[in-house]
Amino acid sequence: MTRPSSRVGRPAFDLSLYLVTDNGLCAERGLAETVAAAIAGGVTMIQYRAKGRDLRSALVEATELAVLAKQAGVPLIVNDRLDIALAVDAEGLHVGQSDMPPEIARRLLGADKILGISVSRPAEIETVDPALVDYVGLGPVFATATKSDAAAPLGLEQVAQLRQQIPLPVVAIGGIGREQAGAVIRAGADGIAIVSAICGTSDPEGAARQLKQSISDARR
Repeated sequence: MTRPSSRVGRPAFDLSLYLVTDNGLCAERGLAETVAAAIAGGVTMIQYRAKGRDLRSALVEATELAVLAKQAGVPLIVNDRLDIALAVDAEGLHVGQSDMPPEIARRLLGADKILGISVSRPAEIETVDPALVDYVGLGPVFATATKSDAAAPLGLEQVAQLRQQIPLPVVAIGGIGREQAGAVIRAGADGIAIVSAICGTSDPEGAARQLKQSISDARR
């Protein structure tokens, strides 16, 4: 489902199939080639995660992805690194609970960019201010190996409960593959964030198409 921003000048966005990059999983094919294939397969948003990358390398990668994303009309979001988001004119920034506070991120990012925030437990919902933030990344839904400091899995029942308390669009993340995608959407998520189920496959385009179909089927 497309969720246009309520603020004038901010890009519209669709959380349906939200790709989060992982350099290690993309190493064999390459980051840019993996993302290009995923775009061809139907991903609707891209988050560049620069964990473990030096600034120069991250800027090169983010610049490549910004070009691909703009050509495809898909928003590019940068995880955590405001400097990189501004340097490549990305469409937005995503912050975690231990990253830059949303009020500071919004002030520095500007009013015309997308800002997302992570929520991993009920107490963190109070950090979700619709005046500052545009969407919430909720999870991990299931156990995941792609984030070493991930919180305990929420499970589908708690995702459904928390979704009712969050006044913004929600993208669910954590351990989600094709088999789980439909259940997560039926639990109330507006979209699913995918790492290994696209980046870690030999056919990112095909994987994205299958996930997109699972989302469509769950919404019927």
